[in-house]
Amino acid sequence: MAAPKKTAAKEHGQDRDSGPPPEFTREQELAALRDMLLIRRFEEKAGQLYGMGAIGGFCHLYIGQEAVVVGMQMALKPGDQVITGYRDHGHMLATGMDAKGVMAELTGRRGGYSKGKGGSMHMFSMEKNFFGGHGIVGAQVSLGTGLALANRYRGNDSVSIAYFGDGAANQGQVYESFNMAELWKLPVIYVIENNRYAMGTAVSRASAQTDFSKRGISFNIPGEQVDGMDVRAVKAAGEKAVAWCREGKGPYILEMQTYRYRGHSMSDPAKYRTREEVEKVRHDQDPIEQVRNRLLAAKVSEQDLKTIDADVRKIVNEAADFAQADPEPDVAELYTDVYR
Repeated sequence: MAAPKKTAAKEHGQDRDSGPPPEFTREQELAALRDMLLIRRFEEKAGQLYGMGAIGGFCHLYIGQEAVVVGMQMALKPGDQVITGYRDHGHMLATGMDAKGVMAELTGRRGGYSKGKGGSMHMFSMEKNFFGGHGIVGAQVSLGTGLALANRYRGNDSVSIAYFGDGAANQGQVYESFNMAELWKLPVIYVIENNRYAMGTAVSRASAQTDFSKRGISFNIPGEQVDGMDVRAVKAAGEKAVAWCREGKGPYILEMQTYRYRGHSMSDPAKYRTREEVEKVRHDQDPIEQVRNRLLAAKVSEQDLKTIDADVRKIVNEAADFAQADPEPDVAELYTDVYR
């Protein structure tokens, strides 16, 4: 995977000189490692349960992209809102939603965040300011812009983070949202998770402009390309974008250059790319291994890192056990939370 392009110039408000990411403290590295491991181990378990038939419908895994949402969460404060598309389990866990509730929703159980009626793509948590999980491609972008409008109307300093992918970046409602957000100077950060493939179509085959940080130029929205495989770079870019929004300057675009190791969904064999391509990214850029290597270099013991992984695996295994033992929703739930 190519490194983000950097030059010394700023063109049309696009930042091309972010420089090396600031170093993390030992505590920040450990926190990032744990949070990214929780997402990865959870997604690996979800993939297993899907294969066993315990999870039905669609299931889009976030394996490989963990640094994006973990780094962004490190830049936020309580009250900031998150909304995303259907590759959403990692976002839920990063915002602090309980692994048991997320897994129970995946298996369609009462203890799920949507009472077992939403499944993989449709969970919410008002407590954690997580507004979904949306199955319609690009729909969350206009909704995330609406969250920012509500913040401006209420006069608070909360920021809305709207995540979407490189495929959704070509949807018309995205540009309608860009126009409104800049016109009204709304506090929204558009995080484009460019994992290089919109379903099975490479970015180069579907997008006339493959530098997604430039997508806001005609609306005067600044943008920046970020190494989305380095949690430090993500946090630094997130802090910059959040400060921009809190100062009342309007929206900001962050293109996170990342990669997914699995197919688009569990039904996708991903034959449109080579095994060598995937393995090269895993070997050279894996976001979790980068943190592990830095911690080992800082004299954190291998045993300490294994303990963190073991603790995370315990959380995930308990979530899976809960999700499979929890009862299914009562039939009466078919008639609740329905607009008539």
